[in-house]
Amino acid sequence: MTEYIKRYMEETVQIAREIDRDKLKKAIEILSHLRSQSGRLFILGVGGSAANASHAVNDFRKINGIEAYAATDNVSEVTARTNDEGWETVFVEFLRTSKLNEKDVIFILSVGGGSVKTSQNLVKAMEYARLQNSKIISIVSRAGGKAKEYSDVCILVPVVNEDLVTPHAEGWQGILLHLIVKGIGGKND
Repeated sequence: MTEYIKRYMEETVQIAREIDRDKLKKAIEILSHLRSQSGRLFILGVGGSAANASHAVNDFRKINGIEAYAATDNVSEVTARTNDEGWETVFVEFLRTSKLNEKDVIFILSVGGGSVKTSQNLVKAMEYARLQNSKIISIVSRAGGKAKEYSDVCILVPVVNEDLVTPHAEGWQGILLHLIVKGIGGKND
């Protein structure tokens, strides 16, 4: 157990060294511009990333004064859309109903970033956002998936241990989201 703890902490330090700081700066710039233009922020994720999305909405709203939403916070809508329309379209229909536009940003939180086989709901949301000329920011791991391809800024959490990709990716989402929120500053800054 002691060896596992030591290794996990060492991997955390390694990830901190390898995160692309220029991409973090660019994400802060996009979100600062979003706030100045009174755009909205839609944060999308599933599983642990959905929990991170919910937490981030609070911080972006309360600290930054940004109108922000996590589609998964409305469980009634998510389950009704899943039942009636399918899981793959749950986020794109949320964005369509919200009238996503070029002033808005979607923020993707995902371990793998979506592909033809996984997280199709995130992929369809990104494809829709591109059609609406909305900016896309993502925090993902592995090779980045479709999020890396579609995002204006894709922050990759490096894979330092194949057995711990998900815990590192989702843990670092929280760390990086806090960094970004504080980087934007308070709504009265």
